[in-house]
Amino acid sequence: MVPQIGEEAPGFETEDDTGKPFKLSDYRGQKLVLYFYPKDFTPGCTAEACSIRDSYHLFEGTGIPIFGISGGSAELHQKFRAKYNLPFNILMDEDLEIAKLYDAYSKLDILGMGVKRITYLIDENGKIEAIFGGAEGLDKVKSREHANQIVNFWGLKL
Repeated sequence: MVPQIGEEAPGFETEDDTGKPFKLSDYRGQKLVLYFYPKDFTPGCTAEACSIRDSYHLFEGTGIPIFGISGGSAELHQKFRAKYNLPFNILMDEDLEIAKLYDAYSKLDILGMGVKRITYLIDENGKIEAIFGGAEGLDKVKSREHANQIVNFWGLKL
């Protein structure tokens, strides 16, 4: 099943890159950004993460947490966060089960399977309010402008 706008976001539990437990249901009552990206240190993923970093102050003032999620080790995610001074945590998905649950892992092109760049905006009730990227998305994720896409959707003040 592909998650749809208006449906409840699929629940999951994992850890973040620091080893802190994460449970999606713990964030009921507040909006949340969950963005899937293919791989640490690649040009598009770095641009996307830095776009969000550069606008992070807009999210802090609203209490909207942002979580990146990708395959790879906690050590790699920590190095990625440190090198680019990312103020948000990256959730662990080494087996890509969460990516599969959110339709973020699929055939990319003739080269085979991989993680798609896709973002879910989840509302206070745990429902998917918007999707960027993927077949159901409002718009394709624009790596260098992705924070602006999110800010504009929610009408956050600059």
